[in-house]
Amino acid sequence: MAYETTTVPTDVLQGFIADIFTAAGCERPEGEQVAKHLLSANLTGHDSHGVIRTPRYIIWLQEGKVRAGQALTVVHETATQAILDGNYGFGQTIGPLAVDFGIAKAKQAGMAAIGLRNSGHIGRIGDWGERAAEAGLISIHFVNVQAGELVAPYGGVDRRFSTNPICIGVPTDKGPIILDFATSLVAEGKVLVASNGGKPVPHGSLIEPSGKLSSDPRTLYGPIEGTHVRNSANGEGALRTFGDHKGSGLAFMCELLAGCLTGGGTSGPIPGGKRGRIANGMLSIYLSPGSFGTSGFSDAVHEYAHYVKASRPAEAGGEVLIPGEPETRMREERRRNGIPLQVETWAAICDTARSLGLNPPAVAVPNG
Repeated sequence: MAYETTTVPTDVLQGFIADIFTAAGCERPEGEQVAKHLLSANLTGHDSHGVIRTPRYIIWLQEGKVRAGQALTVVHETATQAILDGNYGFGQTIGPLAVDFGIAKAKQAGMAAIGLRNSGHIGRIGDWGERAAEAGLISIHFVNVQAGELVAPYGGVDRRFSTNPICIGVPTDKGPIILDFATSLVAEGKVLVASNGGKPVPHGSLIEPSGKLSSDPRTLYGPIEGTHVRNSANGEGALRTFGDHKGSGLAFMCELLAGCLTGGGTSGPIPGGKRGRIANGMLSIYLSPGSFGTSGFSDAVHEYAHYVKASRPAEAGGEVLIPGEPETRMREERRRNGIPLQVETWAAICDTARSLGLNPPAVAVPNG
């Protein structure tokens, strides 16, 4: 099924998004970094964590819920551990700093465990797995959202979790292998994309207060007609976890590791029942393959990956893919052809730009 989109060249779109964040109060280097990481999500096909987030980020910045120009505060530190506070800075600013902090420790000691709290929306976690892999490290990331209830636990209808992603990155000499997924059946951003006229979410991705399963974005956002910016506080329903009790259990553990252990707080209960500032917590574990005393790690990974991919396809013309392959292929395609955005997504970004005194670029190509 075709969806109406507008395609924007990647370099033009990245520059435009950087202009928006700069006009909103970021220093130019930070605006460019936020834009770079948002575009990275679009390039890999994860539009839910891409430039669609721009209007929401700007609102949060204007409301003081996220802050420009922030750095890390080291709350606690040992040779192999640390608790870091992001001071509610943009996740695209704080995320690289936290990952680089963990990389440095793991390079020195062979492993490290880093707890990050009070970061702005930290975006596509695969970016951080890729960053660690580029440094030659395995990394494991558990993420939660303080005061970010969106997801019902298995067997319930009330929101208790956030979408709580998990990411595992493995370095090889031919590029990283990245597993990155939300513990909800779909990421909240995919519902956001669907609400803007993009690909619908599968039926049963959402649940209404009555217990009825749904695919309607209004279950999460409330009435959306005539609006560009969505607010999940307006909806009465919830997202569902994937895999029934399995996804629900993983989401619960993300709250314990990324929320309780880091000291950043869990998704709830929310004081007064009203959502305020949204902040990510993340527990990251970094491992240096060389410190385990084994040899040929990269070759062993590739040998096994080749064996898995050699499984006969279930459907004629099908293919077995390993984690990260779809993103790699999509990145190559979109770098060549540009970023397709839902018409409503592009309109919302342009409205945000105009509110800051900027004129949108006249280079977008409409598609049927």
